[in-house]
Amino acid sequence: MKTTFAKAFAGPLVLAATLFAGAASAGTLTLYTSQPEADAAKTVDAFKKAYPDVQVNIYRSGTSDILTKLAAEFAAGSPQPDVLLIADAVSMELLKKDDHLQAYPEAKLDGIDPASYDKDKTYFGSKLITTGIAYNTQAAEKPEHWADLAKPEYKDGLVMPSPLYSGAAAYMLSGFVSDSNYGWDFYQKLKDNNTIAVRGNGAVLKSVASGEKPYGVLVDFMAMNAKKKGSPVEFVFPSEGVPAVTEPVAIMKTAKNMDDAKHFVDFILSDEGQKLALSMGYLPAKASVGRPDWMPEGVNVKVMPFDTKAIVERTDADKKKFSELFGG
Repeated sequence: MKTTFAKAFAGPLVLAATLFAGAASAGTLTLYTSQPEADAAKTVDAFKKAYPDVQVNIYRSGTSDILTKLAAEFAAGSPQPDVLLIADAVSMELLKKDDHLQAYPEAKLDGIDPASYDKDKTYFGSKLITTGIAYNTQAAEKPEHWADLAKPEYKDGLVMPSPLYSGAAAYMLSGFVSDSNYGWDFYQKLKDNNTIAVRGNGAVLKSVASGEKPYGVLVDFMAMNAKKKGSPVEFVFPSEGVPAVTEPVAIMKTAKNMDDAKHFVDFILSDEGQKLALSMGYLPAKASVGRPDWMPEGVNVKVMPFDTKAIVERTDADKKKFSELFGG
């Protein structure tokens, strides 16, 4: 398989949990993450096994909602997280641009694809998450290309994650609308086809797996893991390419627990942390630890070469226009 990193979830904004170490705590680490709830819990549990004296507070929501929450905290002069683990490099670049991220030049990066992390070492990709097309096995059509979704045959049948909530969807939106092969014309055709936008990838999977909607724009691991568990879902990597995010981890410049924030980054990038990502069904950033069992031999995943810097400049305007088109 030839895969390269792009240079670059469902639930309301109310989910917060605190996990406590059994042993006496050496410090408290606050993590904001957009991981699915089960993955976030596994990540924290595994980290706490490696660092049992650290108490971890975790706040989980969609990347866009996390950025909104952070903006309010910055405005109040009281940012809370020590460390972030969110969907995409664009969001990290926005935070870096405003000088909110702490460089960590000592990060242990052996075996990590250089294209997956910031050259200034303020954020580090932890895995490769691509977005493709999912469809129910009972669907009338078998989509192969992005352009298929705009055809009359798909009218009333498509669901996608909203870029107002999902970082991966926001990255895809700005990448597509800046691509002359798609542009806003593609999204207008989706709107004309009565495509609906929901709060996250989890809601897309639920809709497609249940047959409520036969087609969905969805991240790879959710579709493939559901299929593995018996859900009537198929997944397509369009041959023209797929958008990809790297779920980067970063330390906040305002971190109250800088030492354990560094430990968390070290854990995510370690063989143990990368094997954890693999066990969750992701393509890890460190190829040497293996690949998920859902990835067929010989599959060639072509990643679309989106310009992350350009996306940073246009993402807010694109989200605003998307909201005007689809609502939300």
